[in-house]
Amino acid sequence: MRRFSIGLLATLLGACACSTKAPANAETTQAPPPGPRPGVAAKPVPGAPGVVPAPDSREVALSETVLQLLEQGHLLRAKIDDSVSKQAFATYMDRVDAGKMFLLRSDREQLVKYEDKLDDELKSGVLELGHKGSDIFVARVAVVDKMVADLLAKPFDLENEETFETDSEKLKPVETDAELKERWRQRLELEVLERTAAMEERLNPPKPKTTDPKQTDKPGENPAPVDPTLAKIPTTPEGREAKAREDLAKAYAARFARLKNPEPLDAAADVINAVANTLDPHTHYLPPADKANFEIQMSGQLDGIGASLRERDHDIEIIELIPGGAAQRQGGLGAGDIILTVASGGKDPVDVYDMRIDEVVKMIRGPKGTVVTLRVRKPAGNQEVVSVTRDKIVIEEAYARGAVLTKKGLPPFGYIHLPSFYGGQDNGQRTSADDVHKLLTELSAKKIKGVVIDLRSNGGGILRDAIDMTGHLIDHGPVVQVQDSRGRKEVLSDKDKGIAYDGQVIVLVDHFSASASEIVAGALQDYRRAVIVGTGPTHGKGTVQTLADLDQVAGTKLDLGVLKLTIQQFFRVSGSSTQREGVVPDIILPDPAGHIESGEGSLPHALAWSKISSAPHDDWKGTWNMPALLLKSSGRVAKHPLLSKVQTATTFLKSRKNDTIVPLSRKAWEKRRTDLRTALDAASPDLDKAPPAFTVAALDEAAGVQPDERTKRWRENLAKDPWVEESLNILNDMPK
Repeated sequence: MRRFSIGLLATLLGACACSTKAPANAETTQAPPPGPRPGVAAKPVPGAPGVVPAPDSREVALSETVLQLLEQGHLLRAKIDDSVSKQAFATYMDRVDAGKMFLLRSDREQLVKYEDKLDDELKSGVLELGHKGSDIFVARVAVVDKMVADLLAKPFDLENEETFETDSEKLKPVETDAELKERWRQRLELEVLERTAAMEERLNPPKPKTTDPKQTDKPGENPAPVDPTLAKIPTTPEGREAKAREDLAKAYAARFARLKNPEPLDAAADVINAVANTLDPHTHYLPPADKANFEIQMSGQLDGIGASLRERDHDIEIIELIPGGAAQRQGGLGAGDIILTVASGGKDPVDVYDMRIDEVVKMIRGPKGTVVTLRVRKPAGNQEVVSVTRDKIVIEEAYARGAVLTKKGLPPFGYIHLPSFYGGQDNGQRTSADDVHKLLTELSAKKIKGVVIDLRSNGGGILRDAIDMTGHLIDHGPVVQVQDSRGRKEVLSDKDKGIAYDGQVIVLVDHFSASASEIVAGALQDYRRAVIVGTGPTHGKGTVQTLADLDQVAGTKLDLGVLKLTIQQFFRVSGSSTQREGVVPDIILPDPAGHIESGEGSLPHALAWSKISSAPHDDWKGTWNMPALLLKSSGRVAKHPLLSKVQTATTFLKSRKNDTIVPLSRKAWEKRRTDLRTALDAASPDLDKAPPAFTVAALDEAAGVQPDERTKRWRENLAKDPWVEESLNILNDMPK
C-alpha cells in the first residue's frame, strides 16, 4: 500500500464545526453522521422488507486504508485497540436508533458481542457489526412501517390525558412490539396536533410584530411571497386532522422506503465513523456520494436560501445563516432551528426527518425568485412556518464593510464587520486582509480614535488572511503556532513592519466565532492590542483538518471516498490552545443564543485543551484599566432596556430545556403552546422596534457614493445593535 504523507498546513482551516460536523451550506451538503442512512427511495409499500446490500467488495481496501490513516496520520497517533473499540461501539449504538423508535432491547443485545471487535474488523476488512446492525434495523423498519400505516388509518383520540416524552435521551429501549406500537401512537398523536395547529396558523396567521413602515405600508409594496399550498388546507378541524394523518402517512412511507434501502457503503461508513469519531469529532469518513456533495460545497456554488445545515440525531438543523443570503436578508429563520418539512412549487410539504442532508438540500435549492416554505421547530420548542424567496448570495454582504458610528455624547468611532476570512490563490482576487486594510487606512485618515472589529458568527476561512489582518494592527511578530502529531512546531508570523491603524480596538465575538476568528482575537488579546468583547467564549475549534483521497492513498481506482482527518492543533502566541475553551472575552455581555448548546466542548470526544511554550513577542504600548472597564460596562448593561431583557430571555429558554414532557390532549397542548408564546413574547427583546442608538455613516456612503437599499438596510439594523452600542461605550472608556 502507498504510504500517506501529510504536509504541514495542508489545511482545511475553514468552517466552524458548531456541532458534531462542520457546517454544510443549504445549497450544498456534507457527510451525514453515522447511523442508519437512507439511500435511494423505493416505491413505498407498508411492511415490505428492505433490500440490504451484501458486503461491498471495496470494504477490505477501505478499512485497511482508513486504519492506516487513523493510526499514523491523525494528530493523536492513537492505536486502534479494544479500548477504542468499546468507545466506538457505544457511539455506534447511540446512533443506530438515536430516537429509540425502532429497535427492541433484544435487538440491541444481539450486537453486544461486537463491543471489543471493531478494531479487529477494521484490520480484517470484514465489518460484521455494520452489516448485522443494518440487517436488524432494516427488518425493524419494515415492522414499524406497517405499524404506522395502521395507526394513521383512523382518527386519534386527542382528548386523552396522556403525555409524551420528547427527549429521546430520557427514553429507554422498548421490550416488546406492543410497547413499540404504543410509543409510535403517542408520537403520531403529537405530530397530528402540531400539524393541525400549523395549518390553522397558516390560514389565520398572527399579525407581524414589526412596526417598520417598510413592512406594513401601502398595499402592493413588499408583498409576502404567495404560497400556493394554502388552497389545499381544509377549512374544518376534522378535515385538517384527516389531512394531517394523510400527510404523515405519505411522509413516513417515503421515509421508511429510504431507510429500508441503504447505500452500498453505508454499513461500512457507520462502523468507520464510529471509530473515527472516538479520536475527535471532526475526523470523518465521506463515502463516494457524500464526497461528491462535499466537492459541490467546496466549489462555492451558492444558490438557494443561504444557510448552513447539519444532521443532528436524524434531524436537519440550521446552524448558521450565510451573510448576504436570502434567509439572512428576509428573516424568520435562525441558528438552532430544526427543519421539519420543505414545500416548493405548489407541492405538499415533505417531511425531512431521517432524510439525507443532500436530498434536503436539493429540495431547498431552486431557481431564483421562486418560493420555498419551511416548517421549523424553534429552540424553545414552538413551530413556525417560514417562506423564503430563493436568491443568490449577495456577494457585497459577504465582504468586509466599514462605517463611522456616532452616539450622542461620544466621539465618532469606526466599525468593521468581517463575515469570513475570504480570498484565494488567483492573482488579483479580493481578500479579506486587503479589504480590512483599506477600511482601517480610511478610518485612520479620518482621525478616528477607536474601532470595533465585528467577528460575530465568523466561522473562519483562510489562515493567511487571519495572519495578515492581525499584522495590520501589530508592528510585526508571531500570530499563531501550529503543532503536529510528532510535536513539530511552526510559528506563523506577521513579518511586515508597520501598522494600518494605531487607535484603540475592540474585537466583538460570540459562540459562533471560530477557527481563523479565534486566531485573530487570541493574538490581539495576547498582545494586549485589543479588548475582546463578546457574549461568551468563542467556539473553541483549535484543530486543522485535511482531506485524504482514499483512492490516492491506497493506489486504487475503487471510488473509496475521502477521509477528513485532524492533523494539527493551533496554539496562541501565549502558548495556550483555543481548543475547547476558545477565546474568553475580557468583557462578557448577555448572550441571545445562550440557550443553544454549542461550542467544541459540547461535542463528544472533542480533543482536550493543552498548552505549549509561548512565542516571544512585544506587547502593545497601549494600556487600559480592565477592572474599571468591567465595572462601568456591567453597570450600563444592567440598566440597558434591551440587553437586560436578552439576559431574561436566555434564562427563560434555559429553564425550558428540561421541560420535555408534552401533553397529548388538544386542550392541554394548545394551552402549553399559548403559554410558551406568551412567556417568550414577554421575555424576548424586540430589536426591530428598538430606536436607533447611534448614527451610521457607511464608509462608501461617506466617500460620496449613493447607498443602495441593501446598504440602507444594513445601516438601519446596525444602528439598533445593542452589543455594538455597548462596544462604543467601552471604547469611550478606554484611554484615547
